[in-house]
Amino acid sequence: MTTMHEVDYKIYGDDMQYVEVELDPMEAAVAEAGGMMYMEDGIEMETIFGDGSQQSSGFLGALVSAGKRLLTGESLFMTVFQNRGVGKKRVAFGAPYPGKIIPVHLAEIGGELIAQKDAFLCAAKGVSVGIAFNKKIGAGLFGGEGFIMERLQGDGWAFIHAGGTIYQRELGPGEVLRVDTGCIVAFQPNVQFDIQFVGKIKSALFGGEGLFFATLRGPGRIWLQSLPFSRMADRIIAAAPKAGGKGREEGSILGGLGRLIDGDNS
Repeated sequence: MTTMHEVDYKIYGDDMQYVEVELDPMEAAVAEAGGMMYMEDGIEMETIFGDGSQQSSGFLGALVSAGKRLLTGESLFMTVFQNRGVGKKRVAFGAPYPGKIIPVHLAEIGGELIAQKDAFLCAAKGVSVGIAFNKKIGAGLFGGEGFIMERLQGDGWAFIHAGGTIYQRELGPGEVLRVDTGCIVAFQPNVQFDIQFVGKIKSALFGGEGLFFATLRGPGRIWLQSLPFSRMADRIIAAAPKAGGKGREEGSILGGLGRLIDGDNS
């Protein structure tokens, strides 16, 4: 049986947050490779194959764990940060884009959480990071977001990240909420999750909302985000200059006015 590490933490910042995790001697945290912001002297890093929850089961167990992570599109490797010094030591992990870090104590919500595949930031060592297929995966793939979700299991702290402002809600039995597919961050496993096709195809195509909605049916707790990273990335790409340095509004009145305001007279 895996022993969970009970860690203390503090979240700093407003829109660009980071979480500082305090580790007692021999306590450890696990995170995606490249997520670390800083660590104090005495903490040692080790890159492991898999998610850190099955290290005692040998190479085969780690290989199975890594295979599950590969299907979610994440790295095969995780990084363990262990306090091998004297006294308490701290390690911090930064959010990858503007939003909020959500601390979730898995023991308090039944020991399991289903999360969007890029939402996981870090956790106490021993929290399992696996894959959770949706029963209608075909619809999810055509919905633009790719609904291969991550399953976090254990009884310790896990930290997930969401873009923009967080909306947390407790759905009652049978209560239904329709959500833009990219706005889902996480939900408890007893929440029924489905993908629905939007009927009015003209409204869907020209209204900017996509062709599919996610349907969440209670009971259970859900977390939503106001700014999915995919939505922000699309806006950045649309606003970026085209090849040759010409903007998308080059030659238009708005484009010229925009350059004048920016101080670009070329």
